Amino acid sequence: MADATPLYDTYARAPLRFERGEGVWLVAEDGTRYLDFAAGVAVNSLGHAHPHLVSALKDQADKVWHLSNLYEIPGQESLSRRLTEATFADKVFFTNSGAEALECAIKTARRYHFSKGHPEKFHIITFEGAFHGRTLATIAAGGQAKYLEGFGPKAPGFYQVPFNDMPAVKAAITEETAAILIEPIQGEGGIRMVSKEFLQELRSLCDEYGLLLILDEVQCGIGRTGKLFAYEWAGITPDIMAVAKGIGGGFPLGACLATAEAAFGMIAGTHGSTYGGNPLAMAVGNAVLDVVLADGFLQHVRDVALVFRQGLASLADRFPDIIEEIRGDGLMLGIKARVPSADLLKAIRAERLLAVPAGENVIRLLPPLVTTAEEAREGLSRLERAAEQLTVERRKASA
Repeated sequence: MADATPLYDTYARAPLRFERGEGVWLVAEDGTRYLDFAAGVAVNSLGHAHPHLVSALKDQADKVWHLSNLYEIPGQESLSRRLTEATFADKVFFTNSGAEALECAIKTARRYHFSKGHPEKFHIITFEGAFHGRTLATIAAGGQAKYLEGFGPKAPGFYQVPFNDMPAVKAAITEETAAILIEPIQGEGGIRMVSKEFLQELRSLCDEYGLLLILDEVQCGIGRTGKLFAYEWAGITPDIMAVAKGIGGGFPLGACLATAEAAFGMIAGTHGSTYGGNPLAMAVGNAVLDVVLADGFLQHVRDVALVFRQGLASLADRFPDIIEEIRGDGLMLGIKARVPSADLLKAIRAERLLAVPAGENVIRLLPPLVTTAEEAREGLSRLERAAEQLTVERRKASA
């Protein structure tokens, strides 16, 4: 019997088809409007059809789409300079995705120690519950059995320790350890926050043992926490950082940022990407930074985040049988549910609100950074109606 679709069966897609977007709204084929607090899993940082991004893409499309890195690409020079001026980094490598940015980060760390005369240093300490991508290396880095199963032996060189467990980190360091890799906020793992103190201790530990600190800010970067990057809240800097998602505002774009010292071993021929840093991506990435780095924009994110936090705290107080805990920072928020998260997500969608499931029975709210306070309150109203409906259903079931 022929399959119903020629697509791989790797996604459990919701039966929704959208034909256009407008800001924080998505419009389905039947005209139904949905408030999009999924944002393509934190990708559509400036919402849908943002005029500045649309203009930048159209203008570049009339010039040149692809050149490859055989030649100099002015957009790369511009975007990399802006990223280094705004961060800890001295060097940038552009990719097409977060997984590729993580692959580059891992290779950069290993190559650093190799170039310093220590090829034995290639092990990287990671944390339980992490998600770093879907390649063979990044699923090994994440270490989650559900992503590793069926794909052969786990790629060597990664050692997972419990989340937020400093004694375990210290015990895991050996003569073969090259780096420590961590998400400042675990997204897929359930919007689990790494404390500022823990990040500060990791920085000190890396300095003490000559290790590189790698941050995965693929989901929490580019303004999502109210600062350009989440590490800024802890007052530390990494040696290497992977970013993607929001930096392209919906266009496939990622980047690996590093200090000059950390990128020491990445010389000509050691790494490459056919599409990474192509002119279309660079035009859009620069346009995203035009908006995110504009005066007042990150303050706007912090202001709207406060509306969300206050509203969600109120909902948690009023619906304790539905909501166990509110997690996260900025516009990267999680609702840990007492009911099955799939039931909560279904109820939310019934109210024409889109969100994202995560680990630990959590629903992620990842609204575009351009969400207004009024739109935040509208989303909270829809969440309230969803919680009320679930409460009614639970009462009926127990009657």
